[in-house]
Amino acid sequence: MAVLAESGSNPDVELLYDINGLAKAAPHWFDRVMEFTGEYGLPVAMILLVLGCWLTVRRRGGPDAVSSVAALVWAPLAAAVAVLVNVPIRGFVERPRPFLDHQGLDVLIAGKSDYSFVSDHATITMAIGVGLFVANRRFGIAGIALALLEGFCRVFMGVHYPTDVIGGFALGTAVALLLSPPATALLTPLVRAIARSPRAGRLVSARPAGGERGDALFAGGREPAGSGEKDLAA
Repeated sequence: MAVLAESGSNPDVELLYDINGLAKAAPHWFDRVMEFTGEYGLPVAMILLVLGCWLTVRRRGGPDAVSSVAALVWAPLAAAVAVLVNVPIRGFVERPRPFLDHQGLDVLIAGKSDYSFVSDHATITMAIGVGLFVANRRFGIAGIALALLEGFCRVFMGVHYPTDVIGGFALGTAVALLLSPPATALLTPLVRAIARSPRAGRLVSARPAGGERGDALFAGGREPAGSGEKDLAA
């Protein structure tokens, strides 16, 4: 495939130079902070956000716990699926990294030799952010905000075009949303089985709703009508 952006006159390249130009103007220590944040810090922050959401859902417990945890488990799985989907996309587009075609970029991290479109980092963080939003709005909004920051960092670092990032956002969102219904339908029975276990059940809910009644509901594999399947993002 032809390179998506070969001319410095197109908006994608102009925006690349504008954002990456901030790295040239920034002090050295700030560039190092952005390098670590964009390459490692924000992906780790997304993992911690998923763990924080799980602890919150588990602590709250109640009849929504099974469906909420099932939706939450889908968030990192969505990121993995999105990265797999990106493999043939990258091979088909074959877009080189921007610093290979454009001079004068301040590249903050060396050794990037794979194709540029679409950004794996943007794909992963947005898939997790949207997946979190399906499970819990408050954590999901925080996750989407971190994903947007990740996308900015990738362009700031000089390793991606803006459209690489936008493509990653679109791919991560599409996978997380479109596959969420069948994924949660498959995950919910598994999470319900875990919830029935005397020991592993606390991975799902530390406090089943209704005391003994809640335990009986989990043991019977049933949830009250109007439970968390009505609105997973409560």
